[in-house]
Amino acid sequence: MTEKLVKCLDGCAFLLDIDGTLLDLARTPREVWVPPGLAATLHALHDRTKGALALVSGRSLNDIDLIFAPDRFPGVGGHGAEMRLSTDGEAVATHAPPMDPELKRRLAAIARLSPGILLEDKGYSLALHYRLAPHAERAIYEAVSLIRADLPNAPIEVLPGKCVCEIKQAGFDKATGVRELMTHEPFRGRRPIFIGDDVTDESVFAIMPDLGGLAFSVGRHATGVAGYFEEPRDVRAWLKRLIDDKALAVS
Repeated sequence: MTEKLVKCLDGCAFLLDIDGTLLDLARTPREVWVPPGLAATLHALHDRTKGALALVSGRSLNDIDLIFAPDRFPGVGGHGAEMRLSTDGEAVATHAPPMDPELKRRLAAIARLSPGILLEDKGYSLALHYRLAPHAERAIYEAVSLIRADLPNAPIEVLPGKCVCEIKQAGFDKATGVRELMTHEPFRGRRPIFIGDDVTDESVFAIMPDLGGLAFSVGRHATGVAGYFEEPRDVRAWLKRLIDDKALAVS
């Protein structure tokens, strides 16, 4: 069944996760790549919405820029820790303090548990990727639990993901970042359309009704979403179709 959900793009704001949503997942975070035509589609959608398009990611804005270089887009980075409102704007922190260096050092040492565990320092968070060492998943989470037990007052959160364990400061997430984004022009007053795939995107799924928006998941039918896409390539094809059809339809 196909349902027409948006009749006009002029009143919408598109908020798009990156890894597993716009881009196919890769063996390591550095191996993701932007398929031909995607940047052009995003620029066209950015123009059609008068700038109300943003990439929403756990990656830092600097990392996002490296992936999409030389193209640049508005975005919410670091799980809501930083924000950029325009393609030529500067990144600003959204009241999120960097992680304590000593805590980060202790967490980083977990990568020594097994070859294949990849450490990614995102500034506001630290990620332990184990796609190349799936056998180490339990050991990683046990080691993180021991550190948390040793530091019960440390304001940190653990974010399970697709073959990744991410640890960040408490007090902010993608949802807080999106709420803040939607208070600024050109996003303010528009209907947000959010697409995400992972556990960390569920906080944004949950607030879409509050913002009068719609959420769509990728790879699974998550709770509270209006629809879902099987794979990132389906998301890319759908976004491209928006530019041509000037309407939004989800099967």
